[in-house]
Amino acid sequence: MSMLAPPLVVKVGGSLFDRVGHLLAAFREVGRPVLIVPGGGKFADLVRRLNVSDTTAHWMAIAGMEQFGWYIASQGIPATSAIALPTEVTVLLPYCALRRADPLPHSWNVTSDTIAAWVADELSADLLLLKSVDGIHRRGKLLPRVEDPDLAADEVDPAFIRFVFQHGLKARVVSGRHDDRIRRALLDEEVIGTLIDPRF
Repeated sequence: MSMLAPPLVVKVGGSLFDRVGHLLAAFREVGRPVLIVPGGGKFADLVRRLNVSDTTAHWMAIAGMEQFGWYIASQGIPATSAIALPTEVTVLLPYCALRRADPLPHSWNVTSDTIAAWVADELSADLLLLKSVDGIHRRGKLLPRVEDPDLAADEVDPAFIRFVFQHGLKARVVSGRHDDRIRRALLDEEVIGTLIDPRF
C-alpha cells in the first residue's frame, strides 16, 4: 500500500484472541499505519460477573482492554498509551488516556466498540471494527450499510452507532476470521461487512 494511505484505527475484538497472529500478519502485509484498540474479551466478561458499581466496572473493563493490549504487544508490536496517529502497526494501552480524559459514560452501554470510536474521533481517523461476526444484522440479514442512528444491533455496544452518527465517523464492522476480508478492509476495498458512514 502507498505510504500516503491515512492511518486507521482498528478495534480488535477480544473474541479474536486466537487470531492475533493472523491479524498482525495481515496488518504488516498491507503496510498501512494502524492503531489497534484492544477489546476487553474474557477480561471484561469476568468483570460483568462481579457485583460492583458501574464506575468500578467501567475502569476494571478498560484495565481488561489494557491486558489484551499487552498480549498483542507481546507479538512484537510497539505499544503506546498516547492517543496519537501511528506511523506503523501500534497497539494502544488505553487505561491512562481514558483516566485523564474520562470522555464516556460509565455504563455497560459503552464498551471497547464506542471507546474505539472515541479514539478514531480524537484522531479524525476512520475506524474498522474486527469481530467474530460478518457485520451488523437485521432480522437475520447482513446489512451492507447502516443508515439509522437509532438502530439496535446486538453485534456492537448500545452506544456505538449513535456515537458514530453524532461524530460523523466512517466505520466498518468486518469479520476478523477471514484474512481476505481483513486485507480488503485495510485497503478500503469493497468487502463483506457493514459500513456506517453518516457523511454520505
